[in-house]
Amino acid sequence: MQIPYFTESNHPMVKALFHHSDQELLTLFQRHREQGKYFTAIFCRYSPLVFTLIRHSARSPVQADYLFALTWRHVYYEIGGLDLRDNTLLGSNSLQAWLINMTAICINSADLPPVESIHYDIKAAPPPLWCYLEQALGQLPPVVRLMVIMAQSFHWSETRIAAYLQAEGEEIAPAQVRSKLQEGYQLLEANLPKDIRVIYLGEELTTPQPKSKANAVTVAGD
Repeated sequence: MQIPYFTESNHPMVKALFHHSDQELLTLFQRHREQGKYFTAIFCRYSPLVFTLIRHSARSPVQADYLFALTWRHVYYEIGGLDLRDNTLLGSNSLQAWLINMTAICINSADLPPVESIHYDIKAAPPPLWCYLEQALGQLPPVVRLMVIMAQSFHWSETRIAAYLQAEGEEIAPAQVRSKLQEGYQLLEANLPKDIRVIYLGEELTTPQPKSKANAVTVAGD
């Protein structure tokens, strides 16, 4: 099972951060949560280590990719409050040691579903993009969020989505589903950090700060 290669590690916005120490990247991430490049740089630095620890604990490449993504999602939500200078749990102020510990926790607590139940695609949504997509999804109106997940993660047709929602008491036609989906994709894209759209969706830098227009967003399901 080969270690995945992530092209974002060669993106200029990410490469420009490689000279920073772990502590500097952590501080930048915690101080600028509206930007995604700092977490992405941490991911690129330590993804080979984390995947190496994970790859022997899963029965298939699909499960390994999913556990890898789950681990980085756990890291994303925990690292915001991490203080390496007061990390008495590990007895170390090393980000690497903390990541190894977090990976071990995820491996030991993982209850992975069978391969056929996993809809996550690591190529479509590498872990940093997945984390920010999940965050952006949480900001959508509930019904719109449900439509986007059914369309993107489960590949349901507009007719099937409308039928499901009608069975749940929503008065909606397939044409309205199409309109709501477009609205959802636009909102989802707008909710992503600007630099994440530049790194992952191919937007162009039009000013010193990333501002541009993306073409599409893919949602990775659980």
